[in-house]
Amino acid sequence: MNEEAITLTPQQLIRKRAAGEPVEAGAAPDIEQHIINVLLENSMGALIRVVNMFSARGFNLDSVTVGVTEDPTVSRLCIVTRGSVRVISQILRQLNRLVDTIEVDDLTGTDFVERELCIIKVRCRGEKRADVLQVNEIFRGRVVDVTPDILALEIVGPTKKVDAFVNLMKPHGIDEVARSGRVAMQRAPQPEDGGSD
Repeated sequence: MNEEAITLTPQQLIRKRAAGEPVEAGAAPDIEQHIINVLLENSMGALIRVVNMFSARGFNLDSVTVGVTEDPTVSRLCIVTRGSVRVISQILRQLNRLVDTIEVDDLTGTDFVERELCIIKVRCRGEKRADVLQVNEIFRGRVVDVTPDILALEIVGPTKKVDAFVNLMKPHGIDEVARSGRVAMQRAPQPEDGGSD
């Protein structure tokens, strides 16, 4: 055990471990990726206030997607960020304090559905084109544009599926990639089977 760990009280050790912070000097904190859904009033400057909050406090943003909900006065913002337990709890508190915020939900650790859209241009001709189209079919992608040298493909699915598809296209020669960022929603609770008498 090092000096810092020896000087911490048992309560401090418990708090540090619960917050995902390192107990030993020089150890890296436990960093996790989180998906946070925020319902915001659909007003001018609401999105800017959220982004500014992240920027001012040095929080990382992996992706941000925003769109209007079933209620035109409310927007849903899906944020993908990463940090220790303490950082994520600070982010959640700060988001709840923003004037336009209606509701904040951390979906991480819950049962949720996520999707991401990716459009990718792949440089290919001849036999190489057939290989690209075969992989595209396996991933249930769509061809959205064709030229003699380039195929533009669209794929929709969980981020892991999109990542796998992009990685398989790299050897063929990726010309350009556009990704939407993640959109996620908590699954509806399953009805309990009460059984029949």
